[in-house]
Amino acid sequence: MLNLSKEKFFFFDKDVSEIEVKPKSLEHAYLAILSNDLDTARHIFALSDSPRGKWGLVMVSVLEGFLEVYPTYFQIRNFLEIDLDFLIKNEKFDYTEQLLGALDLFVKINQETYKYTARVMSVNKLNTAALNYMEKSKLVNYNDAELHFIFAKYYMDIHDYEKAYDSINICLTLIHDYYPAQVMKQKIEETWI
Repeated sequence: MLNLSKEKFFFFDKDVSEIEVKPKSLEHAYLAILSNDLDTARHIFALSDSPRGKWGLVMVSVLEGFLEVYPTYFQIRNFLEIDLDFLIKNEKFDYTEQLLGALDLFVKINQETYKYTARVMSVNKLNTAALNYMEKSKLVNYNDAELHFIFAKYYMDIHDYEKAYDSINICLTLIHDYYPAQVMKQKIEETWI
């Protein structure tokens, strides 16, 4: 088993000191990516018949700059955010750029691709990029209530309460009983109005 001992290392858990990774496991494939060993990562992902393994093959091909297998709608929905966040947190910026470069293709398969990316950028405090991907997402699917919720959160974070209020109202127009949006609207009203 492999032990993780790197001080500055994010592997889906803040404390990696007790994590053990079995050889040829999916976790091992992700460690190979972090070690810039895409051949090993591809080999390990190919051993797995799981949805994560199949997505891993797509991701490795993107990281290498040549998409061999197209992802499915569900692969993008289930794994893009997690793996994009993983690459950012581990400061694998070349790989992050490669994955971002595939988004225009991914959005043809899953129209929520830009929204997923915006959420990752927002969580990582990359506000300019978050806004960029929210705007792109709005062009693809304006009537996505969750997108307007993300816009409202973004505007709250930068203290633009008027735009936050407008965004949350659009969200609630699209889904009247969206509870997180109702809570956010109340918070905006308490803060701003």
